[in-house]
Amino acid sequence: MRKKLCIGIVGCGAIGTSLAKIIVKDFAARARLAAIYDYDTQRSLALARRTTGNRRCVCSGLEGVIAASDLIIEAASASHSYGIASRCLSAGKNIIVMSIGGVVSRFHVLKRLAEKHNARLYIPSGAVCGIDALKAARIGRIRSVTLTTRKPPHSFRSVPYVAAKKIDLEAIRKDTVLFSGTAEQAMKYFPQNINVAGVLSLAGIGPRRTRVCIVASPRAKRNSHEIAVESTAGTIFTRTENVIHPDNPKTSYLAVLSAAGLIRQILEPARIGT
Repeated sequence: MRKKLCIGIVGCGAIGTSLAKIIVKDFAARARLAAIYDYDTQRSLALARRTTGNRRCVCSGLEGVIAASDLIIEAASASHSYGIASRCLSAGKNIIVMSIGGVVSRFHVLKRLAEKHNARLYIPSGAVCGIDALKAARIGRIRSVTLTTRKPPHSFRSVPYVAAKKIDLEAIRKDTVLFSGTAEQAMKYFPQNINVAGVLSLAGIGPRRTRVCIVASPRAKRNSHEIAVESTAGTIFTRTENVIHPDNPKTSYLAVLSAAGLIRQILEPARIGT
């Protein structure tokens, strides 16, 4: 009988909680939730009660998760994702990084660590479609990649860039461009809102050449991402309208399901798509 894949989760917020439930409910035949860690121990214990019912899977630190797991899911924050990923890869453990904005600038370092320690670094497609076509187009030549993100104004309330620009979100009555520039700049100014820019940068032509436009739209009932790619393979255009995660308005539900789809791909013997 094939040994079950032991999966650990770092970060027990909305994303980590959702993925833990999916692992226990949908992947039990091939995987088990082996370790949980959050800096708030009470959150870890609460998640253990709601999933495995076994508090022994709760770890007191990242070291415990690394020791117990074959595959680790980082669901903490962009400020900690690089450190978590580098430690896991250095220990020879595979990792799925959810907080992509925190690793883009040092992705090449993580790739070297993965190669050195025979580990795998996984980045889910997240809240957009079209990453498969973008990766294929990259084998040829890509001339441009542009991301246009539209969200309701209230989605940007806690963004320091908006406060620094003295943008009155309550006064917005029509589509208003809050930012236009490179993906590198977008990830700096909108770290909690623009993980998609990180995915596009890594799959395509990099954070300095990928263009991003962020729009506050009072008409928007869902977060939407439009991707336009010009390449020698042709023109690619996608639009994704996301349902907001019920427990975290800054997260798209599709981002969670994308990670779950990646886990399923890891577990299954056949792959479909690029």
